[in-house]
Amino acid sequence: MKLLVLGGTRFLSREVATQAVARGWDVTCACRGASGPVPEGATHLPWDRTDAEPAAVADGGWDAVVDVSRLPSQVLSAVAATSHAHWVFVSTVSVYADNASPAMEPLLDPITDDVDLAVDPEAYGGMKVACEQIVQSGAPSSVVARPGLIVGPGDPTGRFAYWPQRLSRGGEVLAPGRPDDVVQVIDVRDLAAWLLVLAEARTTGTYDAVGAPVPFSELLADVATGVGAEPDLTWVDQGFLQKHGVAPWAGDGSLPLWLPRPEYDGMLAHDPGPAEKAGLRLRPLAETAPDCLDSPVTALTPEREAELLTAWHARRR
Repeated sequence: MKLLVLGGTRFLSREVATQAVARGWDVTCACRGASGPVPEGATHLPWDRTDAEPAAVADGGWDAVVDVSRLPSQVLSAVAATSHAHWVFVSTVSVYADNASPAMEPLLDPITDDVDLAVDPEAYGGMKVACEQIVQSGAPSSVVARPGLIVGPGDPTGRFAYWPQRLSRGGEVLAPGRPDDVVQVIDVRDLAAWLLVLAEARTTGTYDAVGAPVPFSELLADVATGVGAEPDLTWVDQGFLQKHGVAPWAGDGSLPLWLPRPEYDGMLAHDPGPAEKAGLRLRPLAETAPDCLDSPVTALTPEREAELLTAWHARRR
């Protein structure tokens, strides 16, 4: 199996390349290499995708291509240069226009221009829609995988890793929202393995590439089991969190995985069933959690969490 990975040095694309090499495939990673070396056993094909593609991209005789890009111009040029390969395109659940629903429609309007997300972060989903359409119309065969939150070793975002690290410290833990709020994550290793299944089988179609939807309380219980913790959870409602300026989802001062309800009831509640029928295999979260204890975290600080817990208890006296 001759595989072209567009990327190959960070998180998901690196895991795809690593696992493909372990399968004995002939793997080439086309990228700048600015984020680090490609996995051992893979070939590095230097390519800054703002430039025209090297001749080796068009002449590679690839069986399959895996791409995670969000920029329509990059996807357009790569599809045109690999006209005989099966395409596995990694999109996102952010393509859906209605985050209150887990349905796979409607989609956002496509954004065909390359938009700097530092200027307009809301353009992400629309650009991914455009990328999907380019792949589906231009590749001879293709499959689109739409992940939700990808977690596990190598995650640079610090979103999920907050919880294994926080629970492992023990003490009273601020748990956001309601215990029965539904959330879901997928381990990067499981997603990468499945993308290779799709590539080898030349699977076509569109799938939500997600883990099992579970109540937030169950996710935290599984994470606690994985890191050997017995947490003291204090559930704090979203009105209080919003009033006190706590950010949802990700970033400085955030409580990762927490999303405002009901407007985001569907974003982390998609159905993994079709993907599982197409070969996706999911590991227990208790296995993922301990592998995130050394990952970077960008979230609520311990000091800020303590302040919020103090304020929460004070209002209830």
